This record gives sequence, C-alpha cells and structure tokens, in this order.
Amino acid sequence: MSKEYIENQTFKKLDFNAKPLSKGEYEDCKFVNCSFANADLSGSIFIACEFEQCDLSMTKLHNTTFREVIFKNCKLLGLAFQDCNHLLLSFDFENCQMNLASFYQLQLKGTKFKNCNLQEVDFAEADFSRSIWEQCELSGAVFDHTKLEQADFRTSGNYSIHPETNYIRKAKFSLTDIAGLLDRYNIDIE
Repeated sequence: MSKEYIENQTFKKLDFNAKPLSKGEYEDCKFVNCSFANADLSGSIFIACEFEQCDLSMTKLHNTTFREVIFKNCKLLGLAFQDCNHLLLSFDFENCQMNLASFYQLQLKGTKFKNCNLQEVDFAEADFSRSIWEQCELSGAVFDHTKLEQADFRTSGNYSIHPETNYIRKAKFSLTDIAGLLDRYNIDIE
C-alpha cells in the first residue's frame, strides 16, 4: 500500500483528532491553527513543513519523520520526540509550549529554541551541540549526559545543568544565570 504524497498545501483550522490526517508524505506544507491533540501521526513524513498555532499535545509520533520542520506558536505538551524516525531528524521551535516533552538520546545539533516554555523536558543523553536557546524557560528540565558543546543559553533561565555530567565545552551562559551550573553544590551566590 503506497502512501499519499502531498506538496505545497496549506491546511487551516482542521481537527485531525476528529478526522485523522491521511498517512503520507507532506513536503513544503503548512498547517495553521490545526488540532492534532492525541492524534496518531505514526509513520507520516513531514519535510520542510511549518506548523503554526497548532496543538500537537500527546500526539503519537512512532516512526514519524520530521526534516527541516518549524513549529511556531504551537502547543507540544508531552510529546515523545525520541519515538520519531531519527534519520535526518531536524526542527526548530519558536514561541512553543513544550512542557513534559522528551528528546531522550536524540541527535539534534544546531536546533533553535526561541521563546519556548521547556519546563520538565527530558534532554538526557541527547546531542544539542551548537543549539540556540533564546529566551527559554527551563525549570525542571533534565540535562544528564547531554552534549551542549557550543550551545548558547545566554538569554534563557532557570536551568540546572551540571558540568560533571554534561558536555558543555565552549557553551555560552549569562553571568546572571550562572547559578544554574552550580546549584548542586548548595552554595550561596550573590
């Protein structure tokens, strides 16, 4: 059974939980103000697509392909991105709510997070080298054996990143949030 191939289409204000999105390959497509909450996108392919003002909370992503995908102003609560197809996986996030998502063990060098709420997100054992974290809220986010070499955290806050258990060579942090690197030592920084 062959999958559908859809190119250069715009999908607006659709509820894909009520009527599921056709399994297929979507290239250069735009999804605007659509609801995928609790839907199943397993096996679907998205290449150079943009999701804007969409709700993908708790969507199933088993073997879903995302290549050069942009999420803007989206709600992405509880997504298990590690279930996606790892081959050439790449995306950027802007103004997204991503609490409780998981990027466990993913290779996502150069990913950009701009103005995202990333509370209690699991970044353990992932590679986010050269990533940019601009104006992000990271309270409760898990960084454990995470590669963050040359990552830029200068405008983000409330992170707790332990230098002994993460790879942070040449990463950039602001002086005002340096406590996030030292919090495990239970020392007062004034």
